[in-house]
Amino acid sequence: MYDVSTRKRALALVAQGRSLNSVSKQTGISRAAIRSWRDRLEPLPRVAPQDPGPPADERAYAYLLGLYLGDGCISAQPRTGYQLRIACADAWPGLIDLCREAIKKVRPGIGVYILQRQGCVAVTSYSQHWPRLFPQHGPGKKHERHIALAPWQQAMVDAHPWELIRGLIHSDGCRITNWTTRPVDGEQKRYEYPRYFFTNLSVDIIRLFTNTLDHVGVAWRQANARNISIARKASVALLDAHVGPKY
Repeated sequence: MYDVSTRKRALALVAQGRSLNSVSKQTGISRAAIRSWRDRLEPLPRVAPQDPGPPADERAYAYLLGLYLGDGCISAQPRTGYQLRIACADAWPGLIDLCREAIKKVRPGIGVYILQRQGCVAVTSYSQHWPRLFPQHGPGKKHERHIALAPWQQAMVDAHPWELIRGLIHSDGCRITNWTTRPVDGEQKRYEYPRYFFTNLSVDIIRLFTNTLDHVGVAWRQANARNISIARKASVALLDAHVGPKY
């Protein structure tokens, strides 16, 4: 059904680390066909690529760590090592660009791909070394396992606390306008004020977020078991200066 050159082109894209879904969309070839061609190949001896060492850009890493802890995951792939995926809503195109940029800064020269999903995209990259860069990776959901930073990660967060905060809020936070009423000259007046929220099911990730807020002098309040609120004027001003709303 397909000529040899078509098969070679599709398999070359797969060899670059592309997912079957993305190769199928680009070439118009069914995933089943591509999978069958791939699985017929003789297995080649695999040589682990040289460990590229620590993140190339510590500031970008602290931001990417926040995105990963909020909306990221790592999964093993049979031929491409590990896949890092960060989910980003279609409503925030600026966040998608920031995520792609952070991955490229952390690992210069690495491929970064956009996989469209319903209502969101998965910013995706393949490497043998993602679990070493994100040792929080493990089986099951993040909120169901213990999450703690390695000493080298904590050192980067201490050096760039606002980048971690920005990544966490960009993934699992928001800036909203709240309102209340108060009596003024005997009459109830509507009063509006900005507020930041951070929501996460993991007690450990919430503690990491609030500890980092304490480090930079941001006052916060635990609204409930999974929500952190920042509403004091001076603290909101700090977040506006260093984080700002998603876009």
